[in-house]
Amino acid sequence: MTFLLLLLFCFLSPAIFSADYIPSTLDGPFVPVTVPLDTSLRGKAIDLPDTDPRVRRRVTGFEPEQISISLSSDHDSIWVSWITGEFQIGKNVKPLNPTSINSIVQFGTLRHSLSHEAKGHSLVYSQLYPFDGLLNYTSGIIHHVRITGLKPSTVYYYRCGDPSRWSMSKIRHFRTMPVSSPSSYPGRIAVVGDLGLTYNTTDTISHLIHNSPDLVLLIGDVSYANLYLTNGTSSDCYSCSFPETPIHETYQPRWDYWGRFMEDLTSKVPLMVIEGNHEIELQAENKTFEAYSSRFAFPFKESGSSSTLYYSFNAGGIHFVMLGAYIAYDKSAEQYEWLKKDLAKVDRSVTPWLVASWHPPWYSSYTAHYREAECMKEALEELLYSYGTDIVFNGHVHAYERSNRVYNYELDLCGPVYIVVGDGGNREKMAIEHADEPGKCPEPLTTPDPVMGGFCARNFTPSGEFCWDRQPDYSAMRESSFGHGILEMKNDTWALWTWYRNQDSNSEVGDQIYIVRQPDQCPHHNRLVNHC
Repeated sequence: MTFLLLLLFCFLSPAIFSADYIPSTLDGPFVPVTVPLDTSLRGKAIDLPDTDPRVRRRVTGFEPEQISISLSSDHDSIWVSWITGEFQIGKNVKPLNPTSINSIVQFGTLRHSLSHEAKGHSLVYSQLYPFDGLLNYTSGIIHHVRITGLKPSTVYYYRCGDPSRWSMSKIRHFRTMPVSSPSSYPGRIAVVGDLGLTYNTTDTISHLIHNSPDLVLLIGDVSYANLYLTNGTSSDCYSCSFPETPIHETYQPRWDYWGRFMEDLTSKVPLMVIEGNHEIELQAENKTFEAYSSRFAFPFKESGSSSTLYYSFNAGGIHFVMLGAYIAYDKSAEQYEWLKKDLAKVDRSVTPWLVASWHPPWYSSYTAHYREAECMKEALEELLYSYGTDIVFNGHVHAYERSNRVYNYELDLCGPVYIVVGDGGNREKMAIEHADEPGKCPEPLTTPDPVMGGFCARNFTPSGEFCWDRQPDYSAMRESSFGHGILEMKNDTWALWTWYRNQDSNSEVGDQIYIVRQPDQCPHHNRLVNHC
């Protein structure tokens, strides 16, 4: 009888709770649930055309556009970024001179008294191809200014540009993060992945803005410019439609369209981005990640990183670690050494919550990208587990999935909750097939991403097979639908996670759970595994 009660406790299903009750991880682990596919929710996974007024250039001369803000390492500083001048695309492009216009932000706590000023730097990047017939691209002038000495939880007004050229933006505003402490947190943190710029994207962003976030995490795959040839021809599947291209082309104006569409949000709410595979964008001289690294400001130097592809920051009582899956991560790599040092410096009495993010998931039961990032998991999972990581956010798989607490594929009360939110609305097809369905398990040697390393997967299912024959125990809930999530820290041990799915033009709660930390049961640096 005792054994049966214990088994019931360990495998509760969310379905047994009343409609008003929000379950918590204390109630789990849960019986795996798959929400049936609703084919009517595909929506318009079609890119916005360049004629759409939301992506057209609305400024003249050197007035700022594509304004965005991002956090520095702590509450007392923030980055403001924008672009001036027009991009060029063609056979012969001549980059603009980034020193020809100043990078200045005027700011203050009163809208009509912007008494402070900060100066920054500017740059231009190009996307060049060493093949005849391909069009080259050079950006407008990209500006990044870091404002320092800010007060916590305070609204600041600002405008950016070059006052000597009479080219300043309209006045915008932002709110700084609260001071780092176990009792102060951002109100709402929006999490979205694989966004793109489709009509589904517009629904997702509309729903996200309606939820009034204080911070936005974008877990890779931003503009999907690399689904286009340089002449503007596009496809849902680049390799399928353009198998003979000498290099994987991209159409960089899609980045400018994306920046213009997002400006109403990104000029007011800090956006923290980590790279995905669609940001690689190989060009001449084997350069990669040029658009990603140039267009966004990252607190990588402030957090001790040597690369824009991985960094960390604090937001109130949360320490965020943003990791790069497409740069070396093994134990001899700079990223691994940086991560060890970064985690060792985290003071959980100041920032109790530890949240990690990177693009391709370690725990996903969909056929798409199944076990693709296994080498990264082998290299980093133990390190993140040993420091008591609470939540992990991933994208890449175009569906939603939330895990039970898990470590090394086994249910573990001290493991993180892994959440896949690669369902932002991009034009690539929705992931709907599960690796545990008959005939859907991929061939093992086809699963690794060659950019991420070789074959590292080992058998792990109870039957010794590569795929489970049922929804894995680690998978608590999965659904194929576009959407976004909202994370709300209630205190130093309780956080509310809500996933909002796009139901055509409406937003509905598709999944909701309290994620509960248990620091007494799971002390940091404790590798002892307590299985239910």
